Amino acid sequence: MSYHVGKDNLYLLLHDNEVLKDPKGYFNLIKRRSLNEPIEYITNSVSFYSREFFIKKGVLIPRPETEILIDKTLKVIQKFKNIKVAEIGVGSGVISIMLALLKKDIKIVATDISKEAIEVAKINAKRFKVEDKITFVKTSFLDTIKEDFDIIISNPPYISNYFEIEKNLTYEPKRALFGGKIGDEILKNIIDLAIKKRVKFLACEMGYDQLEPLKSYMIQKGVMEFEFYKDLSSHDRGFIATLRS
Repeated sequence: MSYHVGKDNLYLLLHDNEVLKDPKGYFNLIKRRSLNEPIEYITNSVSFYSREFFIKKGVLIPRPETEILIDKTLKVIQKFKNIKVAEIGVGSGVISIMLALLKKDIKIVATDISKEAIEVAKINAKRFKVEDKITFVKTSFLDTIKEDFDIIISNPPYISNYFEIEKNLTYEPKRALFGGKIGDEILKNIIDLAIKKRVKFLACEMGYDQLEPLKSYMIQKGVMEFEFYKDLSSHDRGFIATLRS
């Protein structure tokens, strides 16, 4: 109702006798929601890090747990000046944009294979006036990008192709959700890329059941310094790896 009339909840409470304009449009929104379409796609808005970002169907909806990835990354990079960051899988742009807002001396290259995602991320970057800090590139991983970076950050697809997702998730782009037969294949590719690129740090979100396989993979690849962290539900949710000092 608030979205439909373009007013906040207080207005609705104070004008409860007002006749609703375009009731057909309102009940069309209700019907969409009753079919499990995410409210973020209906309103084209998602709350993240206490800010409102633009979102639309075809682009992954940011989750609150990704805020933890940003917090953990900031703790690592705050002591560095003129930090260069690469984000793989920018989606709606929330990670790169929040890093650009919270750290002044930062330059970011953000990639995605989705044209829709790049378009939405650019809209959000302009909304928060950080477009001068972020270069958006439509590509897979960091293909075609020759620059060196201090850190790679990513919230990649990490759900197994065989996992049966909830109905509301079926509205979101599959290529932003599913990471392969096991689910951690893209994460492992990013670890390989971080080693090849000789970045200082790698920060990634992951699935709740992927700690042990990713820990073993990093050790196998010679990465010995890493910290895994949990989300607010105490599920394993991501890691920060130090690749070189």
